[in-house]
Amino acid sequence: MSDIEHIKEKVLSNQRLNPDDALVLFDQAELLQLADLAGQRRRDLHPEPVVTFVSDRNINYTNVCVSGCKFCAFFRPPGHKDGYVIETSDLDKKIEETIALGGTQILLQGGMHPELDLNYYINLLQYIKSRFKIHIHGFSPTEIAYLADLSSLSINKILEKLIEAGLDSIPGGGAEILVDEIRHKISPNKCSAEKWLEVMKTAHHLGLKTTATMMFGHVEGKKHIIEHLLKLRKLQDETAGFTAFIPWSFQPDNTKIDVRPATAVEYLRVLAISRLVLDNIENLQVSWVTQGDKIAQLGLAFGANDFGSTMIEENVVAAAGVKFRLPKSEIIRLIENAGYTARQRDCFYNVITAS
Repeated sequence: MSDIEHIKEKVLSNQRLNPDDALVLFDQAELLQLADLAGQRRRDLHPEPVVTFVSDRNINYTNVCVSGCKFCAFFRPPGHKDGYVIETSDLDKKIEETIALGGTQILLQGGMHPELDLNYYINLLQYIKSRFKIHIHGFSPTEIAYLADLSSLSINKILEKLIEAGLDSIPGGGAEILVDEIRHKISPNKCSAEKWLEVMKTAHHLGLKTTATMMFGHVEGKKHIIEHLLKLRKLQDETAGFTAFIPWSFQPDNTKIDVRPATAVEYLRVLAISRLVLDNIENLQVSWVTQGDKIAQLGLAFGANDFGSTMIEENVVAAAGVKFRLPKSEIIRLIENAGYTARQRDCFYNVITAS
């Protein structure tokens, strides 16, 4: 029996794949084989032909950041003339528009701003919750780890205070590749992979659900992608706190990393392998923001069951020159034209409306 046939048997019998299996899939599996295998794993997890999406908006409360990541075209260093911290009037307008368009949550992220203390974040959360009935999916582990260092408080204490102020869940930003060898090359001032995982583990133990991400297609190799996936799988075994996984391909324009963008085929291969390795993270999301609508639609045949967000506003990837936009009606059309039933969801993957 060939290596691929052995892996196929494991998938069909719902067995867990090991690191060697993942490497074989990278090196030997044909593209359509990956689609078949990932599709089988998806059907095991989601027997009904339903694809979900969420209506929300990315709100970047600041673009000032001391991290200086080589892959980021959005940030500005402290003191830069284009640096900002959002005004409450602008925040109100963005949230009011989101709700008017049927949005149910905001993705609230910024940078590692050295002049924003814990009180700023507490006041920001309390302000939003006092004025709007909306889910706050906010502050990546890198922001939380930086805030803990800045405040000389434990991650547990920071999270307790943020939860009390109104934080509802945490996005998986700042993961990039969870291997310090790679992180030191592309984001040397960000927290370590261990610290990122610690924030997520602590959040899960406090009852806070989170997503997980991976940015690939820069200086990492196949072994680093596999290591990233296995670290997430191990933590999920312990906490069951990740609601979804979102792999997305690095966009190099306007950044300090000179590589060719990952191809659609490379993206689909990583998407499928992610579905096969992450057997304990229920939901897998396509990235139409970086891949465009047609490849995202095709991703539904490579193990994904979620189309992500309507993303009423998105600034970080746009700063790298990629500006795909999709209204809710077009997301529904793409899902249904691929042969699935579209359903709007909330942050916890509860269906809230029929399409």
